[in-house]
Amino acid sequence: MDDWIIPNWPAPRNVRSLFTTRAGGVSTGNNGNYASLNLGEHVKDNWADVECNRAILSRYLPSEPKWLKQVHGTFPICIEDTTVAIPEGDAVFSRQRGVVCAIMVADCLPIFLCDKAGTTVGIVHAGWRGLAGGVIEQSIAAMRVDPNQLMAWLGPAIGPCHFEVGADVFDAFVNHGTQATEAFVPSQTLHEKKWLANIFLLARQRLSSIGVTEISGGGVCTFSDRTRFFSYRRDGETGRMAALVWLE
Repeated sequence: MDDWIIPNWPAPRNVRSLFTTRAGGVSTGNNGNYASLNLGEHVKDNWADVECNRAILSRYLPSEPKWLKQVHGTFPICIEDTTVAIPEGDAVFSRQRGVVCAIMVADCLPIFLCDKAGTTVGIVHAGWRGLAGGVIEQSIAAMRVDPNQLMAWLGPAIGPCHFEVGADVFDAFVNHGTQATEAFVPSQTLHEKKWLANIFLLARQRLSSIGVTEISGGGVCTFSDRTRFFSYRRDGETGRMAALVWLE
């Protein structure tokens, strides 16, 4: 699809990656909030429409995506080590050719990962809870690749002009490391202390702190572009986009 995003990162030629947008599907429900390429079965969209949307996506892939039951946690899944059809976790990786690692997002940050040798790929679902809890660190540890041999691409997510958070989020990151204060700007909300958080910078800090220096992407805001992206923070009931990576 012309509107879908191909990550622009210096990955090896055998590493393929893709980020879908709202374009190219059949969903029409909830006053258009699912229109049109909603890929999430767990929302209140018409099930048959979602199945059709997933079939559309599959035409562009070497195999059916390995979907997860995402829980905003920190647990990574190695596809080769699981026999569960839809495992529970918030990151997935593989060393097998043709296996499509996938997560779904609608404001949370998708972090694409691969090693420079082109032998391992992964994708991380980084909402603020998972990011603060160490989903990046746990995922990279599970991949068993030297972090300085990894590269990352940060996909579309809610931008710092719209991601307003409270003291619990601020404290969760700053208590882990004071450099996180650079990712927060005081909000103008009255009567309550809030901040605008830069999830892209927070992810970069976590990646850099464990030795990943080849980091691309970041800065594309899902909230501010209603035509192109689903956004849970903006719309509440909405569809889901997919972030996918595989070895060719």
